[in-house]
Amino acid sequence: MLPVLIIDDDKDICLVLSRFLGKNNYDVDVANNGEEGLKQLRSKEYTLVLCDYRLPDMTGVDALRKIKLLRPQTAVIIITGYSDVKTAVETFRYGASDFVTKPLYPDELLVTIQETITKNEKRKAGELPSTQSENGKAEGSSKKSRDNGPPPSEFIVGRSIQAATVQRHVELIAPSDLSVIIHGETGTGKEFVAQAIHRLSKRAEKAFVAIDCGALPKELAGSELFGHIKGAFTGAVNDKEGSFELADQGTIFLDEIGNLSYENQVKLLRVIQERRIKRIGATKDIAIDVRIIAATNEDLNKAVKEGKFREDLYHRLNEFKIQLSPLRERKEDIMHFAQHFLAKANHSLNKNVQGFSAAASDLITNYYWHGNLRELNNVVKRAVLLTQGETIQLDSLPQEIVHANNAPVSTNGHVEEEKVGLLKSIAGSAERQAIIDVLEKANYNKSKAAELLKIDRKTLYNKLKLYNINV
Repeated sequence: MLPVLIIDDDKDICLVLSRFLGKNNYDVDVANNGEEGLKQLRSKEYTLVLCDYRLPDMTGVDALRKIKLLRPQTAVIIITGYSDVKTAVETFRYGASDFVTKPLYPDELLVTIQETITKNEKRKAGELPSTQSENGKAEGSSKKSRDNGPPPSEFIVGRSIQAATVQRHVELIAPSDLSVIIHGETGTGKEFVAQAIHRLSKRAEKAFVAIDCGALPKELAGSELFGHIKGAFTGAVNDKEGSFELADQGTIFLDEIGNLSYENQVKLLRVIQERRIKRIGATKDIAIDVRIIAATNEDLNKAVKEGKFREDLYHRLNEFKIQLSPLRERKEDIMHFAQHFLAKANHSLNKNVQGFSAAASDLITNYYWHGNLRELNNVVKRAVLLTQGETIQLDSLPQEIVHANNAPVSTNGHVEEEKVGLLKSIAGSAERQAIIDVLEKANYNKSKAAELLKIDRKTLYNKLKLYNINV
């Protein structure tokens, strides 16, 4: 039985998940706050941690960083409410494997857990992911998980002008050996693009090694990147090849490159300049031939000006830049990808949902998608699970999405603005996000938030209920 730790202050959720996962051959332990969970992690090794984003004693990011420091190889799935999706997606830079949104649906959660564990075990074993999904991360669902035919293709290209431009740049740059920086928000498919460049390059038959720099604890980053020899430090019981050695003759993908410590930036610059690496504790250099593709959701130019990122390293990496647009800016792609995720969900959940109703398609197309393709994938999978008929209807979509796009429409097709204080010109998802931002600014004091928004408390409470914002 695989050991799983649930960290959540909601005892009902812990009880339900413990019983459900226990019946599915998982050995489940529970902690009701972050410190209790960390204490259990110190005494026991877990295959997977399910961690709530909002804990009574620390944030989801704080918990995640401490988990990864204690157990770097443990997979972590973040549990979050929809009001936290925008911030939850940022946990990927700190090593989260995936996130699931409340309310939790056991069958869907079980599939996510199985896929996450499969992917994590492959990474730990040093195997290459055989497939890539459009959210930019390797998926474990490529195998035939149920007897319902072969899985859909994992690689599809968008139909928008932006997607066509990216594809043209990929085809242009792939045959060369130039270093590439891919810039875009979390979930826009940066690793997918890096994989595409590798597949079209002369290194396609060699290794593609992906490293999430945001998930590397500072103390272990050097060892993960460049390797170490036995006895180099406490715990170094054997020689270890680093990622650059594993990627020799192939491609190394450095995701969230801006999170590398200054010390490791210096080491990386040396590797690029000299094409040689030195394992920690070793006296001899090792020659390597690796193409570097880096990705970031930060503005590295700004980081350089602020002294957080070395300018010489930036120019070495930035021989060619590819910019990925967020999903909300390329609406032509949204339903194209939604249909693809529908096919994937049908396969993994053994369903046969045929498509989306007109109303559901309209809502999906016009939603903001803070988490981009990853969030779209999760929403479609959940909707497929809930759908009993042939098409996905509004009642299968999260209410937060339904309400976020439920602004009244006038006869000439324009959205009519709500006339409520500072929210007058903000509708749908933008209004919801504005309320969340003000609540955070007011430290979740509803009276102060209402004052800042220039609305009364009753109106604020109605808005919180409308958008399902739990404070």
